[in-house]
Amino acid sequence: MKDKFTAVWVSHSSISDFLKCPRAYYLHNVYRDKATGHKITLINPSLALGQAVHEVVESLSVLAVEDRFRQPLWKKFEPTWKKVSGKQGGFLDIATENHYKDQGLKMLKMIEENPGPLKNLAVKIKAGLPYFWLSEEDNIILCGKIDWLEYLKDEDKIHIIDFKTGKQKQDADSLQLSIYYLLVENCQDRVVAKASYWYLGHSKTPNEMKLPDKKESHEKLLIIAKQLKLARQLNRFKCPQGESGCRVCQPYLAIIAGKGEQVGINDFKQDVYIVAKPGFNSSPDETSIVL
Repeated sequence: MKDKFTAVWVSHSSISDFLKCPRAYYLHNVYRDKATGHKITLINPSLALGQAVHEVVESLSVLAVEDRFRQPLWKKFEPTWKKVSGKQGGFLDIATENHYKDQGLKMLKMIEENPGPLKNLAVKIKAGLPYFWLSEEDNIILCGKIDWLEYLKDEDKIHIIDFKTGKQKQDADSLQLSIYYLLVENCQDRVVAKASYWYLGHSKTPNEMKLPDKKESHEKLLIIAKQLKLARQLNRFKCPQGESGCRVCQPYLAIIAGKGEQVGINDFKQDVYIVAKPGFNSSPDETSIVL
């Protein structure tokens, strides 16, 4: 039955969590702290860097083309960085924070010198969080936020751009491109002509990727989404590494066991934690969670 309030919502991040470790998916996307009623999430320097740079770059898309670079990007970056400064961004010392902040400034300077598609018209999907029914029959919704949609005026088509601030390139078997492609195709009227990853740390131009097959992408994602929905129905979220947990779920288990430090609450009303040492051997018994 189609009902967005009871539907299972899936996204690139939640599907990625589930595929890596069902227990990590549960702890990040379902579990709520009994004291606060909030979900929990982790922050670390790499995530903080990505958050700050994305916020600055994505803010340009709502400006007229001629206004996007009137103000130096570093001026936009300073107040944005304050949101992740110190432990709020997982920085335990000033030297580490300065290193990551410098990386962010270098990325923004590179964009100013090589704006490429960012100096062209952009399309904004009206919905606050783009979503569509992956399956009405199964009551599953696919949602997600896309970094940038360049408008290709001559073709009246769309170019999907996803900004990357990490050092590693996206895995070839990643579902991210398929998810973004389906979202853009279903949440606005124009056809997607191409899609690219832009590795801001070491590339002056976006890296165009082969567009996925629409039908195959839909079928593959629906299979995974159904597995995820079934796990929720059965309340069965087992770590593939067993009771001691894996590197993905162990930090969350550590938080539940009281070994993390809460450093804030983010815009999604999630309690944000840092875990100094991710290699904890916390068991479900220690954390009072039954999965």
